[in-house]
Amino acid sequence: MDLRTFLRQSSDLSDATYSDDFLSGWKRQRLTNGAHLTQQEQLETGEFILLKGCLASSICDQDGKEICLGLYVGPCVVTPNIARTRKGVSLVSIVAMTDCALARIDSEVLSNWMISAEPVRNWANAILREELSRKVDREWCLAALSGAERLFWFRQAYPGYEDIFPHRLIASYLGVTPVTLSRLRTSNKIR
Repeated sequence: MDLRTFLRQSSDLSDATYSDDFLSGWKRQRLTNGAHLTQQEQLETGEFILLKGCLASSICDQDGKEICLGLYVGPCVVTPNIARTRKGVSLVSIVAMTDCALARIDSEVLSNWMISAEPVRNWANAILREELSRKVDREWCLAALSGAERLFWFRQAYPGYEDIFPHRLIASYLGVTPVTLSRLRTSNKIR
């Protein structure tokens, strides 16, 4: 999918009167499988739309244990900069799980667009609300559900992702071990 088509899917951005100017601020970017889009503890000021491919975001603790925080299948918006950085430094690493095509805009440029154009502001605010909702849903899942219920929730929320992403990432995302996930996947308890 191209950027123009993706943006015009939003009712807020379907008006062509300003969209060419807004589109010109986005730069195309390609990532090969295994390449980093962002790295934890590195400077990062970008906002990204994944047009094609798959990404995974994670954090590493002091012992080097990786914890998956997000899985993305294009076309979609990657978690906004404000939710994955502090003071311009990335809190997460985002890695390409396949070859990817993206569009990038500097977060300050997007903020200026949000100030000057109500449709862009509405679009960006809707993305932030969706991201907050996704995070709250996952927190609820981790706090309130059993392992089997977490897998059922994941399958409902992210259909087909089990066939796309390594199961070790899905297990990490669900807060279970890879062995537990394997057992849950073969169990008849999953609805």
